[in-house]
Amino acid sequence: MSKHEFHPLVKQLLDGDITLADLPPELRAEGDEALRLLAAVDRSPVQLSAVSEHVMQAIAQRPARSVWRRVMQPRELRLRIRPWLLAPALAIAAALIVFLRTAPTAAPASLVTVRFVLVAPEAHEVSLAGTFNQWDAHATPLIRSGPTGVWTATLTLPAGQHQYAFVVDGVRWVPDPGAPAVDDGFGRRNSVLTL
Repeated sequence: MSKHEFHPLVKQLLDGDITLADLPPELRAEGDEALRLLAAVDRSPVQLSAVSEHVMQAIAQRPARSVWRRVMQPRELRLRIRPWLLAPALAIAAALIVFLRTAPTAAPASLVTVRFVLVAPEAHEVSLAGTFNQWDAHATPLIRSGPTGVWTATLTLPAGQHQYAFVVDGVRWVPDPGAPAVDDGFGRRNSVLTL
């Protein structure tokens, strides 16, 4: 038996969405053939075997129960505890509790709040770049406090040593005049903060 693909409009004809007269003239012969094939199909009802019919009737009569209802239905569970297994299990649990309580834990790094201040009356913007923000010149902007040109930022940093510099107007890197400085290896000086 050869498989024949009909034009989409012919398929609409077979579905009853359009009539033969609605087809364009070049598709009417294909539509006629499709209607003849459809008329030749045996449309007599299918007869089920006695077993299949009995199964179908049983399914139709059975009340539908959702899977969720069956899963959530309470059930009784019975546990049999073997005494010779109980003692080792309790001993293992007690040892685990003792181990977890005495195991050394890493102390959380202490945090320190630090206020950074720079006096730069001519600056339009100031930010802070350092080891604590991967030297990102835009990550930590300072806020100008009043007309005197005092710029400040308050950060909470982990204890340890941090290098930093102020970035004035996005181009000029300035070490903190109130902190010790080290050579950065690239011809500039970085301020050092030890917490």
